[in-house]
Amino acid sequence: MENLALIDSFSEFKDNKLIDRVTLMAILEDVFRNALKKKYGSDDNFDIIINPDKGDMEIWRRRVIVADEDLDFENEEITLTEARMIEADFEIGEEVSEEVKLIDLGRRAILALRQNLISKIHEHDNTNLYKQFKDIIGDIYTAEVHHVRPRVVILVDDEGNEIVLPKEKQIPSDFFRKGDNVRGIIESVELKGNKPQIIMSRTSEKFLEKLFEQEIPEVFDGLITVKNVVRIPGEKAKVAVDSYDDRIDPVGACVGMKGSRIHGIVRELGNENIDVINYTSNIQLFITRALSPAKVSSIKIDEENKRAEVFLKLEEVSKAIGRGGHNIKLAGQLTGYELDVIREGDVATGEDDDVELTEFSDEIEGWVIEEFAKIGLDTARSILKQEVEDLVRRTDLEEETILDVMKILKEEFDS
Repeated sequence: MENLALIDSFSEFKDNKLIDRVTLMAILEDVFRNALKKKYGSDDNFDIIINPDKGDMEIWRRRVIVADEDLDFENEEITLTEARMIEADFEIGEEVSEEVKLIDLGRRAILALRQNLISKIHEHDNTNLYKQFKDIIGDIYTAEVHHVRPRVVILVDDEGNEIVLPKEKQIPSDFFRKGDNVRGIIESVELKGNKPQIIMSRTSEKFLEKLFEQEIPEVFDGLITVKNVVRIPGEKAKVAVDSYDDRIDPVGACVGMKGSRIHGIVRELGNENIDVINYTSNIQLFITRALSPAKVSSIKIDEENKRAEVFLKLEEVSKAIGRGGHNIKLAGQLTGYELDVIREGDVATGEDDDVELTEFSDEIEGWVIEEFAKIGLDTARSILKQEVEDLVRRTDLEEETILDVMKILKEEFDS
């Protein structure tokens, strides 16, 4: 009965954790052999027979019969007198097999054995879980919101595995409720003690790349290659694509008719603005494409320092820089070059007496200077060339503030 009671305690693990029969038997034998070593000093002469399906288990100890006066090793030897109490015709030199009951190990040993068994099964589960998710790092995964906390969202998949989506891995516009299905990539699997912690990300460039694979058949089939992805999560992204088949327009295939194909990806990323760009090994052309929608006049490349001077007409500067400087920042990341914007008009007209707006920081407040910089206006002349109504429309500044700034700048050049 004591065997059955112990077997019952681990048969539930087999049912709940779906451990295969061979693995369960190996765990059980390992646990019992450790218990035998503690009790008898060695397990070499023990046979363990386990049938986990039926809940049967037997432990048999083999000992060699010796003369009563020659007994040296009690675990491996048995006296002739003791052996003949088991069977009357035993002789010296023969081997005796005797069943060991669990109760013989002692109640404390049985409790320790059960605890060790539970620990081994949990360890097995955690090892399998670690390997399972380690193999799918970088893949898209879907799980359900189980609990929303200030700094993390806890997700649970169909198998009851817990997945962590930290705040910094969420798109700024993300808002989750309990029961929502969430997609992201498995970014990492970390061991916290013996338990694996599975980290999901929605801000990774890899997530956007995998969405292209999932949503665009030509990318999935390998007809179109995603060469590089850069993004500011929830704001803007640039994706360079290429095709080795001249008959396929990679940008057109990714975007789809009237944006039909990319719309689902944009919606998944909280309306992130995605620029899809034709990749080319011609760096000048690649930089030109990366700075879209701005029209570049010319580019001067410094290969050694990975820098490029980009010359643009004044009206194109703000487009190249983009809102919050996002466009030029992502273009630089996509191409691998540090991009310096130069206004073509300044060079052509010899206006080298222009003054940086920051030089007026004692007269113009810093936040006002920053507001102009957001639309690519960071010198005195660049602002004076603008219409007041246009600046009111493109910035968050009041007309009165803009007029005050222009008055200060005009005084600089009139003096």
